[in-house]
Amino acid sequence: MKILIIGCSGFIGSNAYRYFKLHQYSVTGCDINKNTPNDFLLKSDLSNIHELLKDITFDACINASGSPTVAYSISNQQNDYVLNFENVVTLLDSIKKYQPACKFINLSSAAVYGNPKKLPVSESDFPNPLSPYGKHKLLSEDLLSSYFQKYEIPTLSLRIFSVYGNGLQKQLFWDIYQKSLKSNIIELFGSGTETRDFIHIDDLMEAFHLILNNASFNGSTINVASGIEVQVKQAAETMVNHYNKALQIKFSGVINKNDPAHWWADISKLNSLGFKPKTNIIEGLKKYALWLKELG
Repeated sequence: MKILIIGCSGFIGSNAYRYFKLHQYSVTGCDINKNTPNDFLLKSDLSNIHELLKDITFDACINASGSPTVAYSISNQQNDYVLNFENVVTLLDSIKKYQPACKFINLSSAAVYGNPKKLPVSESDFPNPLSPYGKHKLLSEDLLSSYFQKYEIPTLSLRIFSVYGNGLQKQLFWDIYQKSLKSNIIELFGSGTETRDFIHIDDLMEAFHLILNNASFNGSTINVASGIEVQVKQAAETMVNHYNKALQIKFSGVINKNDPAHWWADISKLNSLGFKPKTNIIEGLKKYALWLKELG
């Protein structure tokens, strides 16, 4: 199988590139970042992707590019729209023209759910995104569904929950590390009773593998998570217990309206493809803490 990975220098994209190479797939990586290793340098608007697609036949394309965080989408709404929606249009148009049989995976997000009315949240539950990031991801999901229905392009949107692991330099655990460089008292937003469904990057790669080989590419969505609900306070304390026991976690009580209170995924659909998470939050954060210590 020949796989094209868009955004191969990012956290998920770089891991996917290494994973599929290791598993003896033929992998081509693309990115706009010329300072990182990639096989094809993309323009910022991805307008030159056709130069690659018209010359090499791919069995699958994983789009791991896009806007990085919810916070970025709030301060840069227009650019977030370009990165998470307009660029997906460009990719799909090029695939439709040159490689209509290529399986296309787009990385969506649990952010499309907003605050779910019930837990665990399943793919059939009504999405209600709170942030521009979530709204633009939902637009891209609708786009993939439309391309399957109108043009029979094999597409699939993956609603990724709280992925973490060695190399991640954003979000909760990286934030704790950055604050620990300045003080032993780490203050975080919220109450700590908020919950997330954390999935380790190694498990995410296994999920990708199973999805590529076993899923139906029919314009639908799949939750990708561990299927385990964990309190943010518990996760933060586990992190510092492995990294530096002298650190103290405090919560400000300030609630960010763009952050959901609780996330917990129904992963029945993913389980049906053969998925079982292998790395629990304790072991995953132990690995992450060791990686942080290596950074110094």
